[in-house]
Amino acid sequence: AYGAWNGWQWYQRDQGQKAAAMFDELDRAVSTGDAERAARVFGDLRSRYAGTAWAAQGGLATAKLQFEKGQADSARTSLAWVAEQAGQDELRAIARLRLSALDLEAKKYAEALAHLDAIKVEAFQALAADRRGDVLAAQGKLPEAKAAYQSAYAAMGDKADFRRIVEAKLTALGAAPPAAAASEAAK
Repeated sequence: AYGAWNGWQWYQRDQGQKAAAMFDELDRAVSTGDAERAARVFGDLRSRYAGTAWAAQGGLATAKLQFEKGQADSARTSLAWVAEQAGQDELRAIARLRLSALDLEAKKYAEALAHLDAIKVEAFQALAADRRGDVLAAQGKLPEAKAAYQSAYAAMGDKADFRRIVEAKLTALGAAPPAAAASEAAK
């Protein structure tokens, strides 16, 4: 059992090192803006080392570059793989947030909301609620959007810079957040 455990540990380290080397190649492609090369390297990384965090990180980096190069469908494919295959819940949540942004831009509101509903990581609930508000506002469902923004505002810490953006969205909908309303009443 000890030998098997040692063998497994060696195998995991070896796979991680090889995946890291491949990720370095992907990172170079991303930094030079070569979306095609980044996609090829990500495909290799995904097929050979799918179980590593490097593959998920590579998918996020590749999708960002693909989007910047106007390849929204390719970015969607890369993000969908990360959302389904990443080993860490946090990376899946990031991919789903980004997918919801692509869907919002493409006016695929039901898909955007489905991606947001799939986010279960507590640390991302405020961001998911904010994006849900964006999707609902784009649909013209302003009362639901207001409720989503209020949920996002309440879930964010007092010192979160992003909270001011949510506050501005609430104010634009004519619903001052509770903390802002209290400070206005105190004046």
